[in-house]
Formats: sequence, C-alpha cells, structure tokens
Amino acid sequence: MSRETDLEALMRASQSGDAQAHRALLQHVSVRLRSYFRNRLRRSGAGADDAEDLVQDTLLVLHTKRHTYDGSSPVLAWTYGIARYKLIDHLRLNARSLRNVQIDDMDDLADVDRYEAVDTSRELHRALETLPRHFRLPIEYVKIEGLSIAEAAARIGMTDAAVKIGIHRGMKKLAALLSEARP
Repeated sequence: MSRETDLEALMRASQSGDAQAHRALLQHVSVRLRSYFRNRLRRSGAGADDAEDLVQDTLLVLHTKRHTYDGSSPVLAWTYGIARYKLIDHLRLNARSLRNVQIDDMDDLADVDRYEAVDTSRELHRALETLPRHFRLPIEYVKIEGLSIAEAAARIGMTDAAVKIGIHRGMKKLAALLSEARP
C-alpha cells in the first residue's frame, strides 16, 4: 500500500470511531504539517512558536471536521488545503507580507520530528473544556467553526483585540495541556 492509501485507510477508520487510527492519522499528518509550516514561516521571518500554533490549529480542524472528508481527494491534499488557509489567515493577522511565502511549494515535507500528535479525541475535547471561557470560546468560534474575529467578538461580547489575545493565549494553554497529558 502507498502512503496515501494508508492515510485514506486511517481516515476511514478514524471516521468510524477508531481512536487508535485517529491517533496514528494525526501523528503522521502532524509531522508533515510541522515541516510545512516551519519552512513557510521561516521565509516570512516568523518563529517556531508560530509554526507550532498553526500545527495545533490545523489538527483541531482535522479532528473536528474529519467527518466532512469524503474521499474525493487525497487525505494529504485535503489536509494541505486546510493548512494553506490557516497559514494565510495567520500571515494576514500578523501583517506579514504574503509575497515571500510560496504556499504551493510542497518540497521538504518529510521532516521528521519528535512531536507526538494528540493522543485521543477525548483528550482534545477535555483539554478544550478546561480552558476559561475567554480562551475557549474564541478558539471554538474562530479556529473550529471558522467565524471571523469580528463575528466571534460580537457573539462573545468581547473586542476584536480580546478575541485575538484569547486565541493566542488559549492555543498556548491548550498545547501545554495536551503535552502534559502525553506519556
């Protein structure tokens, strides 16, 4: 079986509720995403923390939206499509120049890293639920549901700046919680 075939099998099993397959899928994809974001952000002058935030953002979307994957495109193409949108949003939010970022450049994706993906979907939900409201809601509305900063701010009753800060700090807390939960 090819790697893409393996990923498609993992995705189907993950969609059926197989936690081990879901874990394996996220772990494999996270290695590729980490390399993808580090390479692109390095060109724009951003740091490793930004890359890790984007990996976590993308993994959250993959986790919560995996039911929408229909098999009409390869798993990695679907994943990189999400990653590109996350990268563009990040660069826009941080006022970085898009002219130096080659988002269609897919080389150097095999970077191996010690990162272990989110252990289970339950762990992710549990960690998200432990966050204070001012961190949890901005992440849920903007990063998971895809609302704009302004829409999320209006829904929550916060300023745009407070939503941005909530997302940034909340993602850091979420990453810390998830890394503590890993063996």
